[in-house]
Amino acid sequence: MEKRIELEKRGRNPSEIKELVLDNCRSTQIVGLSDEFSNLESLSLINVGLTSLKGFPKLPNLRKLELSDNRISGGLNLLSGSPKLSTLNLSGNKIASLDALEPLKDFQNLKQLDLFSCEVTQTENYREKVFALLPGLVYLDGFDQNDKEVEDSDEENGVNDHNADDSEEGGEDDDEEEENEDEEDDEDEEEDGEVDLSYLQNSIDEESEGDDYDPYGANDSDVDIEDDADEDDEDKPRGQKRKLDSDDE
Repeated sequence: MEKRIELEKRGRNPSEIKELVLDNCRSTQIVGLSDEFSNLESLSLINVGLTSLKGFPKLPNLRKLELSDNRISGGLNLLSGSPKLSTLNLSGNKIASLDALEPLKDFQNLKQLDLFSCEVTQTENYREKVFALLPGLVYLDGFDQNDKEVEDSDEENGVNDHNADDSEEGGEDDDEEEENEDEEDDEDEEEDGEVDLSYLQNSIDEESEGDDYDPYGANDSDVDIEDDADEDDEDKPRGQKRKLDSDDE
């Protein structure tokens, strides 16, 4: 088992590993698996040949544990270091009585339990008694208390719930980033507007300072016409006076 664990690590730090598959690596007990796998969420030990869970490490984030097709008859209390365990498969083991399942009462998050091909399934009113023993259990051997089959989405709830939380956090971060970008765009638009107004005001000031600027729209030709008219008016009376003088003579 130790060699298989090293192979599955692939050079990674144990604390970085969230899923570990050690199926078919022959061992009668847990060897090489330590508390260093603190973030492990899914562990599969199918058909390993385990007769005991002795040496099972504390895995505080473990949610799914596959132990089918081994020779385990008890000692489930050794899983107490994994309080988040929600899915446990003990199919094909040597669990013979309900007493062997007693330690599972301490697992408040346990929702799915499989005991196919275990001797305990031959107990009279087996399903009713297991659901009574574990009131928080939702699915036993793939079916709930109303004989409704487990759905694929529910089967991996232990891991999927955790991933859903990460996605929501990522979504909130994305929303915050988008809001910040919108605020920056608005600020840029306001600055551009201020620059345009400043440029327009400067243009008006420059025109007002020019030599040809006339706030009333008058031009030189209009002024010349008015001057000529005034001169004609002045000349006209003078001509009449001279004519009168000549008549008197």
